Amino acid sequence: MIRRRILLVALLAILFAIGWWAGRGRATTSLYSNLDLFVEVIHKVEENYVDPVEPKRLIDGALKGMLKGLDPYSQYLDHKAYDALQDVTQGKFSGIGVVVGVRDNYPTVISPIEGSPAWEAGLRSGDAIVRVEGRSTQGFTIEDVAGLLRGPEGSPVRLSVRREGEGDERDFTLTRREIATPSVPYAFMEDDQVGYVRVASFSEKTGAELRAALARLRAAGARRLVLDMRRNPGGLLDQAVDVAEQFLPHGALIVSTRGRVRAQENKFFSSEPHPETRWPMVVLVDEGSASAAEIVAGALQDLDRALLMGRTTFGKGSVQSVFPLRGREAALKLTTALYYTPSGRSIHRARRDSLERADDDDSDNDSTPEDHAAPADSARQPAFHTRGGRIVYGGGGIRPDVVVSDDSLPPLTQRIEQRGLPMRFASRWGASHPASRAALRTLPGPVWEGFLAYIRAESVSVDRERLRSERSTLERAVRRELARRAAGDSAAARVALEGEPQVQRAIQLLARSRAPHDVFEVAGLGAPQRGSDRGDPADARRPHNPSDRSGADKRSRGSTN
Repeated sequence: MIRRRILLVALLAILFAIGWWAGRGRATTSLYSNLDLFVEVIHKVEENYVDPVEPKRLIDGALKGMLKGLDPYSQYLDHKAYDALQDVTQGKFSGIGVVVGVRDNYPTVISPIEGSPAWEAGLRSGDAIVRVEGRSTQGFTIEDVAGLLRGPEGSPVRLSVRREGEGDERDFTLTRREIATPSVPYAFMEDDQVGYVRVASFSEKTGAELRAALARLRAAGARRLVLDMRRNPGGLLDQAVDVAEQFLPHGALIVSTRGRVRAQENKFFSSEPHPETRWPMVVLVDEGSASAAEIVAGALQDLDRALLMGRTTFGKGSVQSVFPLRGREAALKLTTALYYTPSGRSIHRARRDSLERADDDDSDNDSTPEDHAAPADSARQPAFHTRGGRIVYGGGGIRPDVVVSDDSLPPLTQRIEQRGLPMRFASRWGASHPASRAALRTLPGPVWEGFLAYIRAESVSVDRERLRSERSTLERAVRRELARRAAGDSAAARVALEGEPQVQRAIQLLARSRAPHDVFEVAGLGAPQRGSDRGDPADARRPHNPSDRSGADKRSRGSTN
């Protein structure tokens, strides 16, 4: 009887919600007849299934299944999922502040977040977390250990850690506190005039973080910029607008949204010029660049503001609006519109399933790693023009102006990296040798010999010729981890970028560019028409109102996760 009452209450709540929805739109006879079928199926399962079933489980499963049939991004968010979404969009959570991976079947510290409890307590890259609150973590996934490390702010958590080169485990008791995860994790000078900045995601403070990073680079002498948005999964629409307008003049259209409901049709314009507007720029993208990252890339490309380099982006150009459900700690995330670049291209790529990758820029079989990004099938794709008259292609995703494929790691290095040996060696070496800044630039002979002895002890078979051909790549991997240990993630990133073709090619192009449009000529694309980096007078007729970002609707409604 109690079960039936719970079930009826849940169904009445759904009926009430649908009735409210029908009051705002159009309820159909078909909707109500199918709802009768839904109620009957729920009753049959609840009464006859071989095992007792909680009504809430049935309702939650039905809601998730219903939305899964729409598209990969529409979801019913239960309490946990809704909280997790808010953590991501706010860029903060309560925990100890570590980036964790899995090595040798144990959660392992990749790096502590600077200034966090983990950082202050002395946790290091390579530390294996073997127990949390006395519970063994062997076989734990990243999600498993994250659930144990996060908790209420101010609460304690006990860890036992195994460190390379040490026989005994170390015990730590840390106090959880709010952890801010930066969406602009590092920015530094690549040479006297070229600055590099990494934008890893779009959360609540991305625009402000980027503004601060650019100010630091300007003070250090930057006059050219590499903006790295590779592997950036996206985030908040209003932050994408904020990032783009830091490089665009007043009144320039950044992105528009179009949906079935008039309220979802919006245009977003840049609000004011910034000193960085005149810097020559290269923007790095790849198949992991999605949603908000694609908005920024598409705007800068269409307005001829930056050269795009890399690989075609993912093509996640749909707007998800988040509707909190009344009286419940749950929400509905629903696709309500599509994004369009200033030239009118739809960012969204129609895909058969959510796992389809954006890889059509690899259709050219030429072995040269760099080529202009007119795809082999461009005749079948709609063509658009940038403000300066250059041709760009639609069809989903943002195609770079210049394709530069990242070289995959050679076989021996790949095997060694997959086992986490550079990180583990750096942890062991650091335990017995003081960290040396010299190791950030070159790898001393004794360190290299020590690494060779270490990988042999780890049963890695080493072919002499293979070792000779991959030595520079392996040395860089060790230097990266020594740099991380000595000076943090930013130093490690700087070493890693030395071996990335996209970054090095971008620096070469920028070194020969004095004005924004020079980079197009240096790349062999020809200069856009003069004046194309100025705001379109037609667009400027609508004044930009920073608060008029209804697609974002106070953070969650315009989330492009």
